[in-house]
Amino acid sequence: MLVYEGVKSGFIEDVDLNRITDKIYKRFKDVFHHGAGDSEVNSWRESMLRMRGVLADNEIPDNSGVAIEFNIPHTSNRIDFILSGYDKDKNNSIIIVELKQWQTCNAVEGKDGIVETVTGRALRETTHPSYQAWSYASLINSYNQTVYDENIGLHPCAFLHNYDITEEDPINSEQYQTYIKEAPMFGSKDFEKLRSFIKKYITEGDNKEGLYKIENGKIKPSKMLQDSFASILKGNKEFILIDDQKLIYEEALRIGINTLITNDKNVLIVEGGPGTGKSVLALNLLKQFLNRDANSFYVTKNSAPREVFKAKLKIDKLSGLNNLFKGSGNFVDSEKNEFDVLIVDEAHRLNEKSGLFSNLGENQIKEIINASKFSIFFIDENQRVTLKDIGSIDRIKKFAKELNAGIYKMDLKSQFRCDGSDGYLAWLDNILQIKKTANYDLDTKYDFKVFDNPNDLKRAIEEENNKNNKSRLVAGYCWNWISDGKNKSDIFDITMPEYDFGMSWNLGNSSTWAIDKNSINEIGCIHTCQGLEFDYVGVIIGNDMRYENGCIVTDYTKRASTDQSLKGIKKMEKEEGKDKAHEISDSIIKNTYRTLMTRGMKGCYVYCTDKKLQNYFEENLNNV
Repeated sequence: MLVYEGVKSGFIEDVDLNRITDKIYKRFKDVFHHGAGDSEVNSWRESMLRMRGVLADNEIPDNSGVAIEFNIPHTSNRIDFILSGYDKDKNNSIIIVELKQWQTCNAVEGKDGIVETVTGRALRETTHPSYQAWSYASLINSYNQTVYDENIGLHPCAFLHNYDITEEDPINSEQYQTYIKEAPMFGSKDFEKLRSFIKKYITEGDNKEGLYKIENGKIKPSKMLQDSFASILKGNKEFILIDDQKLIYEEALRIGINTLITNDKNVLIVEGGPGTGKSVLALNLLKQFLNRDANSFYVTKNSAPREVFKAKLKIDKLSGLNNLFKGSGNFVDSEKNEFDVLIVDEAHRLNEKSGLFSNLGENQIKEIINASKFSIFFIDENQRVTLKDIGSIDRIKKFAKELNAGIYKMDLKSQFRCDGSDGYLAWLDNILQIKKTANYDLDTKYDFKVFDNPNDLKRAIEEENNKNNKSRLVAGYCWNWISDGKNKSDIFDITMPEYDFGMSWNLGNSSTWAIDKNSINEIGCIHTCQGLEFDYVGVIIGNDMRYENGCIVTDYTKRASTDQSLKGIKKMEKEEGKDKAHEISDSIIKNTYRTLMTRGMKGCYVYCTDKKLQNYFEENLNNV
């Protein structure tokens, strides 16, 4: 969807006559049904003036197509500036320009393609301009069938017209060179270099032909994308389906294929507890729907599962396969049935609102169902661990009915985690007093141990991790994140002076903490490990859960001040009463520890800061 379109000569005239900003703004309101803020309008005014200066070159054809604010289909992303024409071989050629007003920038260690700069009057982390430009080109190439089939050349770049970029500047750091090579970066003194870049790929004007192909090309996964994703799953033992995984897989395919044939709308809810293989099933379904030319995506609220699976599958960060994995807030502005299939993992973690400030959209469940012909929700209601988590079976059904979608429900029961022990899960529900089950005994196949010293727990997990890097330490969020994830290895967040124990929360890339080699030296939390699994997990239970008078007692006031999971609970207590607030916080804290304690496939080791809780666990072990 193009906000502004024209040719170079017309664009220059619009800038010279001071009407370019008004034209962009008027069309922007028509397209997006809302206005733009002052900062965005001002950025158009300045950036278009700079681009006019770049294009004031007789060797850049006057009839080259110009587009401003191109909304990439199926996303909320917009390309700032596009120039179209023919290259020296008479092929369609497209220049993609990411425009920035930045003047300074800091490198961010340990986070791929991320920098820090002032935006919105505050210092924030954001994507590197070259990464941004490259990712847009990759997205178009992967999903615009016309671009792919006709081999239209896409040439991304970034233009930071207020930034005097030097070789030593942080934005030019070695960690970003992979993206800079794919999408060259030009600064305030690089007008001639940017002109040369454009003239290298556009030698003849096309009267906007390339723009129309970009805007009107059929949106579907390219054959290359289908084949690439199928090949990386093929033969990977971690993604083989067994037992009721296979049954649900075949039924989901049947429902989905019929939905697409009849152009209907349907919702499938798959309920399954920890370790039942929900994610494995989700990724296999993604592969099959892609192979059937269905416009399909894997969706999660948290980035950690997406990034870990991409890493496990060895998905090249420069491949279009990255675009198959989306966050749950990407569908706020989606049209009805814009997608064929959306496969939602960890659906219990969905939020009501989207956006950085939780102020966008109406409800993520409703938006996903509206946006897709067939939506699949993998859910475990006992893994809702924050006040914002609103994913539930009842809500999915409610919005499905509201949007006239058919509803299917299936249960995934086969247990592959916790050494295949359903008994451990039942025992855990009893021991945490979440719910009473028929099984009160711990299945002795599963290795569950209680430690009375956190250093002993740490050594035991380190010993298991030395075998294959598949064991991790995690904790309840009862210690402030002082180190702030910035590789300050000399600062310990989680300290217990009486044991001379100190460790930091995850220091590096939290999205891949679960598989990073140095993660054994750090402690993860619910946000870095939910939806993922290890061989052994060591859990430190903090002061937010203790044992008193025969009962498990939770206390949200013992959570760290930096924890956002229960943000708003004090307001709820004032408005709805202590009983309601306690009921919800109690459920969230217990669910958090249940989730942490079910990450281990072979065993779970526990240390409790509350000695009565430690004794309670030990007594129940001794009774087995």
